[in-house]
Amino acid sequence: MSILDLPLEVARVAKRHGATRYAVVSAQGASLRSPFFYNRVKGELENGLKVFGFEHLIIARPSLLLGDREEFRLGEKAAEVVSRPLQPFLLDKLPDAAPIQALHVARALIMAAEEGQGIEVLTSGMMQRMSQ
Repeated sequence: MSILDLPLEVARVAKRHGATRYAVVSAQGASLRSPFFYNRVKGELENGLKVFGFEHLIIARPSLLLGDREEFRLGEKAAEVVSRPLQPFLLDKLPDAAPIQALHVARALIMAAEEGQGIEVLTSGMMQRMSQ
C-alpha cells in the first residue's frame, strides 16, 4: 500500500456516496516535477483527486504547519524556532512563506467548502486571511 492509497480511497468512497465537495491538505510546492519526494507525492495526490470530478475540490497548500503533534519532528521543530522571530516580517512581506497554525488551515478549509466550485487552491497567505 502506498501513502497515496488512503486519501484516494477516501475520495473514491466519498464520491460513490454522493459527495460533491472534497477538501484536502497538500503542501506548499506540491508538484509532480518537484525534486523533493514529499512534494512529488503531494502533487500525485492532487492530480489523483482531480480525476474524481468533484464539483468543488479545495486544495490547501500550507507552508510549515504549526500546532501540537503527537510525534516529535526535529526538522519541523527547528524550522518553527528559527521562523518565530521572522513571523511578523513573513506575514507582512511573504505571507505564503509564513508558518501557519493548523487551526487556521482547518478554518479556511471549512469556509472554502461552504461555497464555490471547480478546483480551488488555497495558499498559506490566503488561509491566514480567511481564518482571521
